[in-house]
Amino acid sequence: MGRDLTDFLKEWEYDPESSVRIVEADDGRKVLQIRQPLGVEQYEMDGRPDGVRPEGKDCLLDVFRGRLEEHRRAHGSDEGFVLNHEDCESLQSEGIIYYYRYLVLFQIGDFERTAADTDHNLTLCDLFRRYAEQDEDKKQILQYRPYILRMNALSKAMISMRRELLAAARELLEAAIKDIETMPEVDTPTFEVERMRSLSVLRSTLKQVMEKKPSPVAELKAELDQAIEAENYELAAELRDRIRGFATEDGE
Repeated sequence: MGRDLTDFLKEWEYDPESSVRIVEADDGRKVLQIRQPLGVEQYEMDGRPDGVRPEGKDCLLDVFRGRLEEHRRAHGSDEGFVLNHEDCESLQSEGIIYYYRYLVLFQIGDFERTAADTDHNLTLCDLFRRYAEQDEDKKQILQYRPYILRMNALSKAMISMRRELLAAARELLEAAIKDIETMPEVDTPTFEVERMRSLSVLRSTLKQVMEKKPSPVAELKAELDQAIEAENYELAAELRDRIRGFATEDGE
């Protein structure tokens, strides 16, 4: 392929209503592409979004977690382990490309990968909180923690709702709300905005979940779990038969 991208861009003209696609690369792996007004962005579906493997690891976060473990083995604790400004800049840059990817993943309904990417960035927040040498570096990432936690909870709640596990979705949202309400203050305007906005979105979503009625099958499955936990196998067998009955009706 030549350096001129004109033909490629003409083949996929920009349309804000249809700007995301998942395609198969030459080696058979799937990649995520986003059509922008003046070009195209491409992300790996899994691992680090740009496909780079720092020091042979899946991501830079894994590199530093490995260094932390080495420090603990050598010194008996994590005392003295720090992330200097250059370390923080590199890790924050990685967090940004994960953020760019999970925004798109959430929009297309890939909540499993959204959860994984936001787990990555929440772990990054914890690493900065404990080991960043400079307070300014801590602020740069911790001010976004309410937002990251919101996206993490929403994606995991959506996974539960798809499985009709409404109680689990409710618990995830309630835990995230409590975490954001009680998390330490970060002295930046961004933190205050993100905290208020995230609490508003999570409370609104929780209200919708609480108003949603579970299907008869979902209720029976919940009763089945309780029967098994109580070792009431006679009731469990009856509930399984009733669940099979619904499945048969759906198949007719």
